[in-house]
Amino acid sequence: MARFTLPRDLYYGKGSLEMLKTLSGKKAIIVVGGGSMKRFGFLDKVVNYLTEAGFIVELFENVEPDPSVETVLRGAEAMRTFEPDWIISMGGGSPIDAAKAMWAFYEYPETSFEDLCIPFNFPTLRQKAKFLAIPSTSGTATEVTAFSVITDYAKGIKYPLADFNITPDIAIVDPELAETMPAMLTAHTGMDALTHAVEAYVSTLNSPFTDPLAIKAIQMVFDYLPDSYKGDKMAREQMHYGQCLAGMAFSNALLGIVHSMAHKTGAAFSTGHIPHGCANAIYLPYVIKFNAKNAAGRYAEIAQSIGLTGATDHELTQKLCDKIDEYNAKLSIPKTLKEFGIQEEEFKEKVANIAALAVGDACTGSNPRTITPAEMEKLLTCTYYGTEVDF
Repeated sequence: MARFTLPRDLYYGKGSLEMLKTLSGKKAIIVVGGGSMKRFGFLDKVVNYLTEAGFIVELFENVEPDPSVETVLRGAEAMRTFEPDWIISMGGGSPIDAAKAMWAFYEYPETSFEDLCIPFNFPTLRQKAKFLAIPSTSGTATEVTAFSVITDYAKGIKYPLADFNITPDIAIVDPELAETMPAMLTAHTGMDALTHAVEAYVSTLNSPFTDPLAIKAIQMVFDYLPDSYKGDKMAREQMHYGQCLAGMAFSNALLGIVHSMAHKTGAAFSTGHIPHGCANAIYLPYVIKFNAKNAAGRYAEIAQSIGLTGATDHELTQKLCDKIDEYNAKLSIPKTLKEFGIQEEEFKEKVANIAALAVGDACTGSNPRTITPAEMEKLLTCTYYGTEVDF
């Protein structure tokens, strides 16, 4: 038996924030990030709409990029004091991911972070509150997914939390919020969306319910990301919808080792954080070549869906990789970890441990080709130097 889960309601289109006027409840806590939603006036809009609907509103602000366990626990404490019946999070993936984890600790203060790290091990939520998500970036799709990524900075590890319980009740996908993204964030989140859709399509848990969503999302990214990167508003709107379709696909089909690698390298190096979408963009062509031994037919279908031609599945797979490389170059995304700026000695020192952690990541289980720690170390080494994947 399989399962397909999405939010109960999804509102989309310019001005769809106004649906908040119709929300029923008494108290709402709004979880937001570092200030862009306030700066562009969207936070005030949300507060005003909720006040008009009769809510008492409290803010939990300044959730950092790649939210920490400590931030999650502080937010949960604020919720226990305020006792909201709606948790509303808006902004990029970080505040929404953080709010999902806060929700669990709000309703179950006795639970541990280690418990939540076990895939599909959350307690039953909605005992105290429902959840509404409003994304401002076009990539993570956390507004429609059963996932949250939280970072333990003491260990330098990102933990993907997974459970259908944390799929939001309502998502508002208003493209006006995405118009404020800077170009580099547009590039990184767009390639994150592409990775979600590609990994969902080749996942061992792909299905007739997820495949059409994944393929349409892939087509939309290739059609609209370059113009979105240049600031075109129509393209921004279409990318905002495309990334949401990708989220619907991967939330139900799950992901693969591109994400395992990104999770375990993002906070691992002293030279600074590797943005999640940037890491995915770097790793995706290398992983496609590794997975092609088992999934060339699926990658060929992706290639054909975006108009590529070739005599064999492997030729089509190579052309798909070339297309991704071409887009990365257009978007000023480096081809290797070395080019990104990771120091060679530190990489060599840490790669074996990172490889072992990546193999143990929650996303590895649905990858179309199994991988050992030794193979993962070789694959990561290819992504550092830009060498060919031939094993």
